[in-house]
Amino acid sequence: MWVFLDLPEEGFAQAVEYWRAVTRTTVSPWRGDRRQFATLLPADGDPWVKVQRVGGPGGIHVDLDVDVPLDEARDHASSVGAEVLAEVLDDDGLLEVVVCRSPGGFRFCLTDGSPSRGGQVRVGQPSLLDQVCLDVPHDRYADELRFWSALTGWEVQHVDSPEFERLQAQPGLPLRFLLQRLDEAAGAVRGHVDLACADRAAEVARHAVLGATQVGPGDGWVVLQDPGGRRYCCTERNPETGVVTG
Repeated sequence: MWVFLDLPEEGFAQAVEYWRAVTRTTVSPWRGDRRQFATLLPADGDPWVKVQRVGGPGGIHVDLDVDVPLDEARDHASSVGAEVLAEVLDDDGLLEVVVCRSPGGFRFCLTDGSPSRGGQVRVGQPSLLDQVCLDVPHDRYADELRFWSALTGWEVQHVDSPEFERLQAQPGLPLRFLLQRLDEAAGAVRGHVDLACADRAAEVARHAVLGATQVGPGDGWVVLQDPGGRRYCCTERNPETGVVTG
């Protein structure tokens, strides 16, 4: 699994530097025909966060590496409700990426599995960007929850807060999926990232120094806004396990 921070052209360099600092990473060499892609590289272990220059306001999306042929993964995604938006071929004309959209409108990609070097390093991290939260309007929530569980094969795990459910975390994968039922009745599904924090107050203070603005507290999290206006959360979860601590 990969999470892409889709950053707009305006303020792109500043946004990349902000998220590099937040995640305590370095930026890989740029790739793509417009030098629009880069990977945020942790000091140890495998990466799982990428940045991308996009048109429009930006947001986030996820790439799901598959261990079956991509056409088979595409057909499975379509059978459970995904809309296929585009197919990208490599230089040999072979299917390389399938761009899809969930029933509620959240974009994701299916990609060939990448070889792992050493896995994600979680031990000893003061914070870790390790969760994608899908923000789902009320009327789409049940369908979206069913879709993501069917697409991944991961069971739904109920949590204490009635507006949240998560997909059962998979051992060895760097990201968790959380779904949030919004109060708004309709609209498109979007997403934000969450950080697990060993000391949430200290992490929020660090982000403020980097340029974040605090939007408001939640029940076990603080909503922040980066300098470009993108919202995300610092949560009371153990970075080593991802489990709620507060």
